[in-house]
Amino acid sequence: MFIYLVKIFWFFLPAGVANMAPVLFKWVPWLNYPIDFNKRYKDQPIFGPHKTIRGFFFGILACMVFLYWQTTITGSMTDWLIIDYSQTNVFLLGFLMGFGALFGDAIRSFFKRRRQIKPGVYWFPFDQIDWIIGTIIFMSFYVYLRWHMLLSAVAMALFFHPFFNYLGYIFKIKKNKF
Repeated sequence: MFIYLVKIFWFFLPAGVANMAPVLFKWVPWLNYPIDFNKRYKDQPIFGPHKTIRGFFFGILACMVFLYWQTTITGSMTDWLIIDYSQTNVFLLGFLMGFGALFGDAIRSFFKRRRQIKPGVYWFPFDQIDWIIGTIIFMSFYVYLRWHMLLSAVAMALFFHPFFNYLGYIFKIKKNKF
């Protein structure tokens, strides 16, 4: 069971990196423009100013680079992988996973704005699973995983997302604990 969970964690880790990258690259001044172009829906921001083109760019790029790095260090360790990376275009998969993670996060922001929940305010369980659901949807266009693997990924996201957010808070990368 432990090895199974490590495989799931390892496979979805690039999407987690994509989800964290916008916060890590907020110091970059260019492309800092909202993805909703400051448009409004029913007199509220569509996604809000925190969802930027810069965040999408660096999140997707980080996912692609991290996934490529993963494939180079795993090499012939196929027993630890849930897909065969030698038969996979890792840049396409990285793009789909990264875009999916950020798209899921943006959709969650859309619904938070509708419920008038401010950015950064904790919204369980949606803050924990938005990115993994988006990743699953978009990567499933290219890679097939069994349903139990997908459910395991969602369950792990419920645990690991708050843990990594808390670490970001401790290291003063994030303003909120969760």
